[in-house]
Amino acid sequence: MAEQQKKRKLTAPTAASIASSKKRHRDPETGAKKRRKAAYEEEEEYLDIEAGVNKKIAMIDNLLLADHLAKKVRRFGTGLTPVELSQLDISPSYITDTTSFAKTRNLENLPEFLEQFADAKKLGEAPKMNGSPRTLIVTSAGLRAADLVRSVRKYQTKNNTIAKLFAKHIKVKESVEFLEKNRTSIAVGTPVRLNDLIENSALKLDNLERLVIDASHIDQKKRGIMDMKDTMLPLARWLARPEFKERYTDTEKPLQLLFF
Repeated sequence: MAEQQKKRKLTAPTAASIASSKKRHRDPETGAKKRRKAAYEEEEEYLDIEAGVNKKIAMIDNLLLADHLAKKVRRFGTGLTPVELSQLDISPSYITDTTSFAKTRNLENLPEFLEQFADAKKLGEAPKMNGSPRTLIVTSAGLRAADLVRSVRKYQTKNNTIAKLFAKHIKVKESVEFLEKNRTSIAVGTPVRLNDLIENSALKLDNLERLVIDASHIDQKKRGIMDMKDTMLPLARWLARPEFKERYTDTEKPLQLLFF
């Protein structure tokens, strides 16, 4: 009996620990109790539905972005082995820090974003090789891709066509034929379609200088490209392609990875 009382005494919270716990949950200025926010509530603070933008993406550097990607991959890749998951990881050193871009990451400001991190003149000059863009913009869906194409239309010229490489109303055969016949400096597409076009050699990577991920955009359901399994896993596999990974940190022919 004495032994049991001794154990209860040792495990029972002291008055000091209770006071400390209460203090941690009170506002230091008003003394009012503070309710801890759930993770989803903290995320909600960054979502601007009217602008269709998740402002958090613009605020996190390459280290936090790499961690964010890894968490998303593990959230949706529950059927993958630890080795398969690790193969999809993107090193912080692969990602270009874009936190210096201060404007809202919407369609209107996409050209200015590109020009801050790329040679503005080259954006409007297509390589001589057909179907070999310098810039690939990757997004979640066909309708969004069409909007992105319109936002960078300023770079289109007689000898430089903005490529639309997505599934919405465009067959793979049509995309292949377009790439075979046209020079392009900028191509916009979805991960699955882009992968398919690389695999059949229609989309050439010889002149590729940058990958731009349409990461800040959210739809009316507050979801972005990294918030859905159907888009996040294809994106992760796209970013982890061997020919990309070997070039992210290449000093001679580097490949920029930008999250817009």
